[in-house]
Amino acid sequence: QVQLVESGGGLVQAGGSLSLSCAASGRTFSSYTMAWFRRQAPGKEREIVAAIWSGGTRYFADSVKGRFTISRDNAKNMVYLQMNSLKSEDTAVYYCAAARTVALSRIRSSAMDYWGQGTQVTVSS
Repeated sequence: QVQLVESGGGLVQAGGSLSLSCAASGRTFSSYTMAWFRRQAPGKEREIVAAIWSGGTRYFADSVKGRFTISRDNAKNMVYLQMNSLKSEDTAVYYCAAARTVALSRIRSSAMDYWGQGTQVTVSS
């Protein structure tokens, strides 16, 4: 069982930066694929933002490439999402998620095993 707790959301102006953190419990954190998803409107499906595999491979959605970075600290059971050059369309609830095993080609919400409660990010224009 893995528990995930996000922090760092808030209100920021367009063009600004924000950093999200996700604290994970569990002794096998380093073996999990960790990802950030977001839901931009109620009822809309959560979309992948970025993911990082245990070996360091990273994936970014086209909409955030060049602006967001994902990193992990296995010693601290933490995963981070650094968001720069934020746009109003980045406004969403951001979720941290973990998967025991998922291929890069299959990274989507249905492939994840554990979820955090989410943290709101609002970008004002």
